Amino acid sequence: MKSSTFVWIIVIVLVLLGGWYFLSRSAPATTAVAPQTELGTQGGAGQTNTGQVAVTPVVTVAHDAKLGDYLVASNGMTLYRYTKDTPNVSNCSGTCVVNWPPYAQTNTATPLVASADATGTLSTLTRADNSSPQISYNGVPLYFWKNDTKPGDTTGQGVGGVWYVVKP
Repeated sequence: MKSSTFVWIIVIVLVLLGGWYFLSRSAPATTAVAPQTELGTQGGAGQTNTGQVAVTPVVTVAHDAKLGDYLVASNGMTLYRYTKDTPNVSNCSGTCVVNWPPYAQTNTATPLVASADATGTLSTLTRADNSSPQISYNGVPLYFWKNDTKPGDTTGQGVGGVWYVVKP
């Protein structure tokens, strides 16, 4: 009787370990998007019936009555452009980066995807400080504004006459 109980305990432990191993191998890995700085793996990734991987867009379009359409990150925060940047080159460093954190891709294995209404091309650029690759839209480096505290805030529009929301 003791040996059969022992066998059942071993079987149960093996089944539990096997199930844990299977779940840990099949669950999609996700990394949360930091509130205003970085992009990891987008949530919602999974297999579709066609075998293609579905991902949440990195960039989508929001609308404001005054500003019209503008780009937002996957976390809903407004994205800005710096008029002193040149195509595929960020000229924001030092204190500028503290106030205007770059929209960075921390997981380069994650594809960059824009929503259907953001028709431009997404890519990344290497920053001079060699931090995480910065996401760009049609070659325009993308940034957040430290004073935007919630999705829909556009308080960085026109700051210093050089910061503006990014139009799709």
